[in-house]
Amino acid sequence: MKVLKIDHVGVAVENLEETLAIYTGILGLELHGTEVVEDQRVKTAFLPVGEAEIELLASTDPEGPIGKFVAAKGQGVQHLAFRVADLDAALAELKAKGVRLIDEKPRYGAGGARIAFLHPKATNGVLVELCERKA
Repeated sequence: MKVLKIDHVGVAVENLEETLAIYTGILGLELHGTEVVEDQRVKTAFLPVGEAEIELLASTDPEGPIGKFVAAKGQGVQHLAFRVADLDAALAELKAKGVRLIDEKPRYGAGGARIAFLHPKATNGVLVELCERKA
């Protein structure tokens, strides 16, 4: 598996608009766009920083993954995403190595990316997302 770069850092937030005001107003970042990902019960906002992005994640359902994360741990970094060239090959390699996966098959995330998550127990408590984007 070849990791190409850090794709984005996912930050779970309670209120997307309030948090956007901080990131755009205080840090001067530009909003690249927002998107609702229905099957993940989340609204996202992307803020590019160099070659990577900050992905703000606000739950659209308290029982969704981000809603549960914020209820249990509060707002903050939720995951770290690495871009890979071939997500299917990466997952096959990790599975062959016995790495615990949340997603054994890719699914679609925000921005049309194909994504899959590694279980935090396999990565010392960090939720890692692998992401494939077509140029």
